[in-house]
Amino acid sequence: MSRFFITSENVGERSIKITDKQDIQHIVKVLRLREGDKIDISDSVKWEYETEISLIDKDFVEAVILDKQKFTNEPFTKVTLFQGIPKQGKMELIIQKTVELGIYEVIPVFTERTVVSDNGKFSKKIERWQKIADEAVKQCKRGIIPNVCDAVVFQNMLSRLEGFDLVLFPYENEDDKTMKDALRGLNAKPESVAVIIGPEGGFSDKEADALKSLKAECVTLGKTTLRTETAGMTALAMIMYELEL
Repeated sequence: MSRFFITSENVGERSIKITDKQDIQHIVKVLRLREGDKIDISDSVKWEYETEISLIDKDFVEAVILDKQKFTNEPFTKVTLFQGIPKQGKMELIIQKTVELGIYEVIPVFTERTVVSDNGKFSKKIERWQKIADEAVKQCKRGIIPNVCDAVVFQNMLSRLEGFDLVLFPYENEDDKTMKDALRGLNAKPESVAVIIGPEGGFSDKEADALKSLKAECVTLGKTTLRTETAGMTALAMIMYELEL
């Protein structure tokens, strides 16, 4: 059953209206749904609905609510990925797969070793990455659409880490403490976790020292050195295994 995302303002007492033009086109032209067909709808905040299409208009699709329940596919722990911006199309893969695995939000980060530059058109990349997140979340039927935030520089990232229950820093020079050690040593299940991944060249010594000084948990992801596009999804999979399964 196809899933669509709306805002809570579009939810009525007995029915829901879909007004996004792309969603309407997808319903009519791509899926070729008709009145009487069933669709899943999420309000992107808390509730998901099983519905039946009752009216298809050129400006909206109306669906009668058959069942309503709280999100069942969203993790309790909200994981934010601070991703050092990689070259070429690697960010698309990172976003697609981490969304499937349960990421809450992705924040691109400019580091000392980031090769990509902001030439004034970086906002276009953010828009494209957000569309990738939108499509990935529909495929895996999550309750929310993870946000791809505006990019930040490394120093500004540091100031954002204070509010997290746990900050994990997978680092290629860490040999002793594993991700398993960090997660199984917790006294309580964290509500928010930050995962910090460097670009292709990793973090500079200065950046690594800055993260350690903020008490970020420096961990290893295993015996092999992972590519930047593999490290974030590997860390996230480990977190979901330990905290959610």
